[in-house]
Amino acid sequence: MLQGPYSSLDRDRPLIRVPFTSFIVATVSNYLPSISSAISRVPERYIWRSCIGLHSAPRFLVSAAYFSFYRGRFSSRPPEQLLSVLNLICSLTENTGLLLLTYVSSTETYNVHKYAFAVFMGSSLLHMLITCRLWMVIRRHYVHPEEKTSCVWKQRIFLFNVGCFLSAGYFFRRHNQHCEAGVYTLFSLFEYLVVFSNMAFHMTAFWDFGSKEVIVATPPEDKRY
Repeated sequence: MLQGPYSSLDRDRPLIRVPFTSFIVATVSNYLPSISSAISRVPERYIWRSCIGLHSAPRFLVSAAYFSFYRGRFSSRPPEQLLSVLNLICSLTENTGLLLLTYVSSTETYNVHKYAFAVFMGSSLLHMLITCRLWMVIRRHYVHPEEKTSCVWKQRIFLFNVGCFLSAGYFFRRHNQHCEAGVYTLFSLFEYLVVFSNMAFHMTAFWDFGSKEVIVATPPEDKRY
């Protein structure tokens, strides 16, 4: 569960208490030598799959935390409530696409890997766009400094991510058509920047939930059956 600084824990007995700022770092820390080699080669492939598998569950939890956050903020705004539902679907789809393209490498089943990547990128970009729209509304109606900072950086990172994605697509197409020297290196560079900017966008939760904690708890003795 997520707890704010003034929440009561009388209902449950906490077993683990982790600041959300530390929790969110763990959900985006993917330390890899190379994207392609980590997915396709041994043993890097299994290291990559283990890391993604372990941090996928916390990422689904963060998606649920954001949905709960938006539902509370936009309780009297139906358009934003609808966007928050769509945002949750995009976030869950993004994480699912990441898992699929991770566990099905391009050397194993290329078409599945290709479509999983398309699902991941499409849902990721749409998730970022909707998130920026929701946070523009939040910025107009709330004045917390952390929320203003988060909104500004979300917009900057989203634009940077879109630019890197378009550049990567351009250089990939150019490499396939002309096979020019150094072009694939430029594609790889922008591919890395797409991944890192995606991670940076999710890291803005550091500001959004800075005062919250992630708690694993057991029910009180009288509630056990």
